[in-house]
Amino acid sequence: MSPVISVSDVTKRFGDVTAVRELSFEVPQGTIFGLLGPNGAGKTTTLRMILGIFLPDEGSISVLDGQGVEEAKDRIGYLPEERGLYRKMKVGDVLRFFCEIKGVGKETARKSVNYWLDRFGLADWENKKVEELSRGMQQKAQFIATIIHQPDLLILDEPFSGMDPVSTAQMKDIVIEQKNAGTTIILSTHIMEQAEKLCDEICLINKGTAVLKGSLAEIKRSYGTDSVHIRYSGDGSFIEQLPGIESVDDYANYIELKVSRDADASALLREICTKVAVTRFEVVEPSLNRIFIEKVTQTDEQDPQDSA
Repeated sequence: MSPVISVSDVTKRFGDVTAVRELSFEVPQGTIFGLLGPNGAGKTTTLRMILGIFLPDEGSISVLDGQGVEEAKDRIGYLPEERGLYRKMKVGDVLRFFCEIKGVGKETARKSVNYWLDRFGLADWENKKVEELSRGMQQKAQFIATIIHQPDLLILDEPFSGMDPVSTAQMKDIVIEQKNAGTTIILSTHIMEQAEKLCDEICLINKGTAVLKGSLAEIKRSYGTDSVHIRYSGDGSFIEQLPGIESVDDYANYIELKVSRDADASALLREICTKVAVTRFEVVEPSLNRIFIEKVTQTDEQDPQDSA
């Protein structure tokens, strides 16, 4: 099956700054694909090239059966990181407008707007101006505008930014619903906990270059079970000095350890239990957050030059 998106050896420069450098990846149909990286890695520039907002200086991009972006635009839903609805328009009007410009008929657009406003608890705000909504409500309205025409491809740039936990959970459920209905989704984020729970495949970029890509499950398996998660009460400052500990990510009463391959987890647990009360001790695959930090740190050390 052909990929929904194919990015081949793409480079994009802005003056003397190379924002994206020889980047290649493919997005399989019906997956949630994580385009990941730290702030300034080139994620948004890449999304804008996929959408045809920017043109690559080198390389090529194909979208939805090899179509150009212009031909495929009505099949794409895009949630930009910088939200922007027409603030002086009424909520219902602006959503119907976005629906209709994607080729949806007026009556279908009206029904879709009513459905999504009700689902997001915004029905009472339909005749209010966008500027009268809270920031969280505006983000919900922007998300509705992104999915209301039932696109085949969803591109979400930091979709959960600034959302409260209840709204985040609601939006997450809808993203999964869209995937289960066959929609292909690109999720761009620097929050690894979200990506780890949602994504099937990832491409991690740093300084405009891909440093890790492929199936998330396979990537995690390749790192082995060299992580130990411990929750405890007491003074755990001694833990990082124990033999076999390679690195520590400390959250006060919760700690994630990277241990050497020959470390004895049972002996480690016994030693820790002599000094603190342990309520959780788990040997696991490394978190995506840890993999992310390791890969970004490695590439920064190899190439200390700054990039946008």
